[in-house]
Amino acid sequence: MPVSPRLLKGAIVSLDPNLGIPLGTIAFQYNPDEVTRSLKPQSVGEEPDRSEVLRLKGPPIETIKCAIEIDATDQLATGDSNTINFGIQPQLAALELLVYPSSAELIANEVLSFVGTIEILPMESALTLFVWSKTRITPVRITDLDITEEAFDPQLNPIRAKVSLGMRVLNVNDVGFLNPVGALYMVYQLQKEALALLTR
Repeated sequence: MPVSPRLLKGAIVSLDPNLGIPLGTIAFQYNPDEVTRSLKPQSVGEEPDRSEVLRLKGPPIETIKCAIEIDATDQLATGDSNTINFGIQPQLAALELLVYPSSAELIANEVLSFVGTIEILPMESALTLFVWSKTRITPVRITDLDITEEAFDPQLNPIRAKVSLGMRVLNVNDVGFLNPVGALYMVYQLQKEALALLTR
């Protein structure tokens, strides 16, 4: 029998925003059936004059939406101890923490406010990458995260859930060219340009 090709899994990867060190990878248990992308061109103005009708201020604002499913059935059948004790809460927690500041930052900011620091910088989240094939690895900011828990074990641990993800691609207009995020975005755009050449 012919060997089936290995199925690539989509994933969300979180990185330290300053060091670029991986903090965690959330591989999709099942790849979404569909991924919706929306691109809004950045034209010079709402109603540009004739001399500027084709001019752009920068890359389009790109948003991505997809729904992923998490199911503990297989892990429960094999007797996985974490799944038996917590269901799919660890996977859900990893996804949710993408939109949380760290507890260390929360505590540090509280301490700074007690000692009279006048201006406290907003806290940073981890840098998030949406990985959807070898040619589509995009830096994103999570804009929406909706979780629907659909089934529970006797301890009320969720064992099946659907997660709707809304993401905005971060481009060089957002972060600049010298930022590592800007470099990641440029790789994404250059790969898109290379693919477009194949249609000529």
